[in-house]
Amino acid sequence: MKQTNPWGGLYEPNLDAADVVILGIPFDGAVSAGKGAAEAPDRLRDLSRILPATTEEGFLLKGLRVRDEGNVPKNLDWEEYFRQVEEQAFALLSTGKRCLFLGGDHSISIPLEKAYARTCGGESVGIIHFDSHTDIADEFDGHRWSHACVQRRALELLNVKPEGLTFLGIRSYEEEELHFLSEHPEIRVIGAREIFRKGLDSVLAQVYDRYRDYRHIYMTIDIDVLDPAFAPGTGTPEAGGLSTRELIELVREMTTALPVQAVDIVEVSPPLDSSDITSWAALKVVYELFGAFALGKQV
Repeated sequence: MKQTNPWGGLYEPNLDAADVVILGIPFDGAVSAGKGAAEAPDRLRDLSRILPATTEEGFLLKGLRVRDEGNVPKNLDWEEYFRQVEEQAFALLSTGKRCLFLGGDHSISIPLEKAYARTCGGESVGIIHFDSHTDIADEFDGHRWSHACVQRRALELLNVKPEGLTFLGIRSYEEEELHFLSEHPEIRVIGAREIFRKGLDSVLAQVYDRYRDYRHIYMTIDIDVLDPAFAPGTGTPEAGGLSTRELIELVREMTTALPVQAVDIVEVSPPLDSSDITSWAALKVVYELFGAFALGKQV
């Protein structure tokens, strides 16, 4: 039965009582191909009203309280909008609560990662980036805030180093990106083919070893990490990607085992979708994240 409030009946009106805080960033002004990701936060909320508060293995999430802060209001001034996103995210992250950000195109991770790095007191920040693209160009389409420049901007932050950046699911590169990666072998790229051939346990072992000494990890999930068969509703689909099953396993295991305090999910484009396949995939990831957060709460 459809719930009155979003997030499967987990909705908590009081920020102080919440375990997880959600913020929508309905911005898709930085895309290089298909738009529509600005509609994703509200579409995900609407569909979430249908889902029961449980993980796929029957773990009840009733003890987890989710506060939805709504959306950062739209602003046609790109610089001012990103400043607002950063400040609102910083305020929420500073509460110490787990935060989930809903895009929007991948450029929104630029102010979000900046806000997260500010909360970490100068300590090293790890970034786990699920995507079909590395998004590490210095400039794309004439702009340094393109959705193709996310992690290049992150590496300009004082406490984000190349050895703290890991890409998963990659299968497409710009020539400039390949050159930059060759100059920075500390950055780890675990491509879609490696995941397919070596398996999930090998990938998880690599990631756990890489972040064994980290206390702060930000996870960004571009839905086009999935093969278009599982996520057709995205602006720059790339064949040969992960299955929804693989993504859920990787995200759930990493979020349970590592100090992942903030996650964003981006590039879901409802207007480009078919039967909400992509939105439902993103929501399945969200609910397994909730499960990981709930388990962490019990420890």
